[in-house]
Amino acid sequence: MIQAAYYADLMKRTLEGFGPRLAELRKARGLTQEELGQRVGVSQRMMAYYEQEDAQPPGALLVELARILEVSTDELLGVEPLKESVSARQARIRKRLRQVEELPPADQRAILKLVDALVVSREIEDDS
Repeated sequence: MIQAAYYADLMKRTLEGFGPRLAELRKARGLTQEELGQRVGVSQRMMAYYEQEDAQPPGALLVELARILEVSTDELLGVEPLKESVSARQARIRKRLRQVEELPPADQRAILKLVDALVVSREIEDDS
C-alpha cells in the first residue's frame, strides 16, 4: 500500500509543471514548437498541447524529447533539477548554428573563415 501512495505522489510531482518546463527547455534551445514537433514526429498543435499545465505526453515521447532538448528524462520530468540554464542569447546563437549546419558546405566554410578571422582579430586586440 505504501508503494501505491509513493508512486501516486511521484506521478503527481512529475507531471506538475511538465508543460511549462517543456516550453522553457524548448525556448532555451532556440526551437519553435513546430521545429521540436518535427524532430519528435508530432505536429505543432500537439507540441502546444504538451506545453499546457496539465499535459501528459506518452512515455515513448519523453525519451526523444529529452534527447533533442539535451537533458535527462529526470530533468525533463522535474524529478531532478535542470543542470544547465541557457540564456536567451545562448539560445539564439544555438539556433543560428543549427541554421549554419543546414547550409551548403561552401557557405559553411565561408562562415567559419569569418568567425576564425574575428576570433584572431579579438585575440590580437586583447594582447595589445
